[in-house]
Amino acid sequence: MKLDTNDLGHSVFDLTIYPADEQWGHSLTPEGTLPAGYVPDTTDHTLLTFHSKRILMRGNGRLEVIGDLTMTRVERSMTLTPSEAYAGPVYGDPVVHTETREVRFLFPSLNAALASGRLTPVGLQERAALDLSGSARVGHEDFPELLNAIQDTNWPAVVKNERCQMPSTVGEDYHGATCTGTVIAATQEDNCRMPATVGDDYSGPICTPPSGNQTTIVLDLKMLRTRSDSVAAMRSGNTVTR
Repeated sequence: MKLDTNDLGHSVFDLTIYPADEQWGHSLTPEGTLPAGYVPDTTDHTLLTFHSKRILMRGNGRLEVIGDLTMTRVERSMTLTPSEAYAGPVYGDPVVHTETREVRFLFPSLNAALASGRLTPVGLQERAALDLSGSARVGHEDFPELLNAIQDTNWPAVVKNERCQMPSTVGEDYHGATCTGTVIAATQEDNCRMPATVGDDYSGPICTPPSGNQTTIVLDLKMLRTRSDSVAAMRSGNTVTR
């Protein structure tokens, strides 16, 4: 991502979102696209990519980023054939579904950053990073496939400031590295309850489908100053993504 407050036409917001245990990042090109004929790995299921088309400065210093949000969803058929030689389900070839809709990210916090002078040449010299938060709200009627995919995706836990250390000695009870960090837990409405009575046909809690008609994507970005004093870019790993 690249933000040039002197010339928004040279600013770019391109990003990808996918579960941390999937391998989409190994296949995406620098432009965030998949190679023609790409066959997803067996663990790859849901990929979101966003490419900005227009970046506008609205009233009160709010930044609006308009672009295309593309959802790539992988489905595989599963066949179960119980028999004496049964060795598990048999999966069919992956079927890739792609849907694209225009969405708008709004960054209201840019107003405070501009007012404090942190994006001016002097302010940027004194401050190496700028924190920006924004969000896009997508109604179910505008992008029904998005809400369904997010609800069906198994999103793994995200750990902030994770540090893993191998034990000094490895014995019979070895179970891998010891890791510490802060888990950023996802919360959801508890929509499951136990039945009033439990009989021979008990099959677990009774759950109702998740409700809601809107998906909100929230971005918390740390923009770092690069070669030009008026340009900030988001750091990804140890490189600056443009």
